[in-house]
Amino acid sequence: MSTPAEIEATGFALFHDVFTPEFIERALEGIECFSPHRSRAGARHVLGLRPVAKLGRCPQLINVVREVMGADAIPFRATLFEKTLAANWLVVWHQDTALPLRERQELQGWGPWSVKEGINYAHAPSTTLSQVLALRIHFDDSTSANGPLRVLPGTHELGVLSDDQIHDLSERITPIECVVAKGGVVAMRPLVVHASSKSQVEIPRRVLHIEYAASESIAAPLRLAFA
Repeated sequence: MSTPAEIEATGFALFHDVFTPEFIERALEGIECFSPHRSRAGARHVLGLRPVAKLGRCPQLINVVREVMGADAIPFRATLFEKTLAANWLVVWHQDTALPLRERQELQGWGPWSVKEGINYAHAPSTTLSQVLALRIHFDDSTSANGPLRVLPGTHELGVLSDDQIHDLSERITPIECVVAKGGVVAMRPLVVHASSKSQVEIPRRVLHIEYAASESIAAPLRLAFA
């Protein structure tokens, strides 16, 4: 079992057997009742779905988040990823640097801007991103064969990196596969350099990726959008 201290040291941590398979099945059924709009990779902006919002604030998750980031930490965005042989993709080494925001305002350190499904996004400075933690709830077993998350440990401490810097790190640091069984959770900082390969097997890899902010005001004077 990982500890929250490992998140600070390496940028990620694995928590095994957080939820029972039965709990996971009920949660997934609850989400499917709302038939969220899907793209090829899954469903974006699902925090507004009641089962997702409830799961994001359950004690098993929120207690971990608040131990790392403090008592004011809250979920602000959720994405359902669904990787199968029919909907398969790879993700190159990168950092997660764009945040959803309620309004667009040109400020130093923010941008470029974009709009995704009607919500403004801007790439954020490292001071803001260091106040974000993502928890990835696994609805299926994650294995070496079905395209698991891979991370370069410790890279979350290096700030926002250029593509060339990320490539150099990927050549020098041995990646770690974040493999957990159904009901497990992977915690990760958005600035830890990460990637995933295509799945090679029929086993699906469905993951609910919930992002938490240390407080609602981490982007001030901009305001986080809840998505």
